[in-house]
Amino acid sequence: SLAEMLYCEIDMVSLVLIGNSSTYVDADGRMVTPRGYAGKYFDLNSDSIKEKSQALFIGGTGSDVGKSVINAGLCRIFARRGWLVAPFKAQNMALNSAVTPDGGEIGRAQALQAAACGLEPHIDMNPVLLKPNSDTGSQVIIHGRPVGNMTVRQYHDFKPEAFRKVEESYQRLAAQVELVVLEGAGSIAEINLMAHDITNLKAAALADAPVILVADIDRGGVFASIVGTVELLSPNERAQLKGIIINKFRGDAALLKSGIEAIEDRTGLPVLGVVPVGNFKLPEEDSVALARKPKEKGNGIQIGVVRLPRISNYTDFDPLEQETDVALHYIESPEQLDGLQLLIIPGTKSSLADLGFLEESGLATAIRSYHAAGGRVIGIYGGFQILGNRLTDPDGVESEQAEATGLGLLDVDTVLKPGKQTHQVVARFQQAAYAAGFGGIGELQGYEIHAGESECGIMSRPLLQLLSRSGEPVNISDGAVSADGRVWGTYLHGIFDDDQLRYAVLAPLRAGRAHAPAVHSTQQSLNAELDKLADHLEQHLDIERISSWLQKPESVG
Repeated sequence: SLAEMLYCEIDMVSLVLIGNSSTYVDADGRMVTPRGYAGKYFDLNSDSIKEKSQALFIGGTGSDVGKSVINAGLCRIFARRGWLVAPFKAQNMALNSAVTPDGGEIGRAQALQAAACGLEPHIDMNPVLLKPNSDTGSQVIIHGRPVGNMTVRQYHDFKPEAFRKVEESYQRLAAQVELVVLEGAGSIAEINLMAHDITNLKAAALADAPVILVADIDRGGVFASIVGTVELLSPNERAQLKGIIINKFRGDAALLKSGIEAIEDRTGLPVLGVVPVGNFKLPEEDSVALARKPKEKGNGIQIGVVRLPRISNYTDFDPLEQETDVALHYIESPEQLDGLQLLIIPGTKSSLADLGFLEESGLATAIRSYHAAGGRVIGIYGGFQILGNRLTDPDGVESEQAEATGLGLLDVDTVLKPGKQTHQVVARFQQAAYAAGFGGIGELQGYEIHAGESECGIMSRPLLQLLSRSGEPVNISDGAVSADGRVWGTYLHGIFDDDQLRYAVLAPLRAGRAHAPAVHSTQQSLNAELDKLADHLEQHLDIERISSWLQKPESVG
């Protein structure tokens, strides 16, 4: 990278190759700069006509069967084969979200799938995003912007309008690429919800896409779930299905032969492959995956992340978890703070409610004691707000609770306000951040997704200066750091992807250890993992049969 270039020998014949934010180094060491999307190389408002794009739809027998990962792998496979590919999920329900370059909010899974395609994320890849904020309601985000909080019944009434937005997005997206790989949500056969469906078979019909059904064998009952799913569909709906993937297998696939023959006979659908469980370091879509995260201490630097009930964007900490000398685990009780070298309070969809959880569970008292004993504490977004002195919600942005007292580890007061800041951000550390070990670090990138403004008191200083939001120059202070540097917080997500920042955070925790691992590039690691996933699927799926359902257009108009 350019940042590392100055550490190399430079002479008069040195050649510097500059790509863009989508550039990556592939498995053969080649620098690849993929074609872009969203007005950079194509005009989304263009009336130009091209041959109808092709589409594939990845549906599931249930939630968490691996649809998102299969989608990302297929996106990368077809992109490597020369297709201009884009992902699409009509409606996503997730608390792990991402921000597009123009400041829109979409599901984290679609941002990962865009990366698999070599594209920047765009709001048309996930036109409807639901962020649950209670057991019976969600914040509804349309084309990247919140339109309000709705109960289930209110949202059902709103769905015809939501589907019009889905149609608009799909048509714009399909007009610019050669192949759209769509993803469903939950099960395609939830018969109590199918009358209101806008994201499963109705979306597949919109795209005229062959449907691949993914089933998870790891949870058991895979053959019954496949046959049951198909049996619950109408004849017209069954006709949309073209094949089946059995996912997350452990063991000898030959043992499945009789079962595969039986379901192929019962359903008339081919099994396209049995995909073994793979170890891929990819961002998870939502909090359901937290059940797979380690809760017990392992060997290495002990980092704990508080598992808040309304935790959001915990993918922020994946780069830390992937450090070979780090043992990162999620904590739910006060005794789990013992022995930690660093404690992180993550983002949350409801800071006031989760602050109440900390007080009721005894974690608030334990966190204060941990800090008093010399512990280091970081807060991201809602975690940053919780670290402060006082949170107020005069307009009922989160709930009817008007105010609450924070943990008091940062001299910061926060006021929640209507509206949401969603931006990709460029920032630099302010002078006060040197106390936390951030001296000498250049500009860094992250993204904002927050409602509220926080103001430092006399005992804290701003951590960062924002230089741009969504590409527009700004001069705004962000976050806070304590005088001794042991506590800091920020509104920015994604900052641990920055290799220099991550190294600075871990440096004092590594003091006295024999060898610190070499700094690795998070972006190159992500691309390597996506290639690894694609190779895995190429090995275990009948990609040629899937390709036979598609006809590659000659050109994009």
